[in-house]
Amino acid sequence: MNHLLHLYLVDPHPECRLGALFGDYVKGPLDQRLPDGIRHGIMHHRRLDSFAETSVVFRRSRKRLNPALRHCRGILVDMAYDHFLAQNWETYHHQPLEDFATSIYRLLQHHQSTLPKRLQASLPRMLAANWLVALRHIEHIDSVLHRLASRLSRPNLLATGKAEILRNRHGLEADFTAFMVECRHRFQSPPSRHLMQSR
Repeated sequence: MNHLLHLYLVDPHPECRLGALFGDYVKGPLDQRLPDGIRHGIMHHRRLDSFAETSVVFRRSRKRLNPALRHCRGILVDMAYDHFLAQNWETYHHQPLEDFATSIYRLLQHHQSTLPKRLQASLPRMLAANWLVALRHIEHIDSVLHRLASRLSRPNLLATGKAEILRNRHGLEADFTAFMVECRHRFQSPPSRHLMQSR
């Protein structure tokens, strides 16, 4: 669920950014008919998710949260990290978050017919609520967590996530800063040559 972090770390080629967003909706073997950049973005998304599972910092964040949240702790950390990234965006990116978000929305609208069905369905809400910029606000995080809680098949405490983030904010934000150092070293690199040539 950490769309902003995936978009920040992926190759800035438009297809790669699309793939970074597709990653939450495309499972299993990749369709080789997909453009190279989209496949690159999906694989980048999967590598980042796998890294988070093994990261000492990410695991520390999960342990800070109420154990009763169980499997939802990872979702909550994802959302908290996106919240902190949005709030501190100017530290990490030269482009204002509002402009970056607008470019992503235009990209999604331009490719709307090719988006995964669930992403297509979410797009109007994303545009109306300006999701990427709204991540700065804890009330937006709260509404997302309530919506996710209602969609999960198992009983869960995800709707209590806002209180958990606020209760552990200092520690979680310190973890986020350390996680960003790890991720920028491991994942953020200049655009790949063959993708640059296709621009």
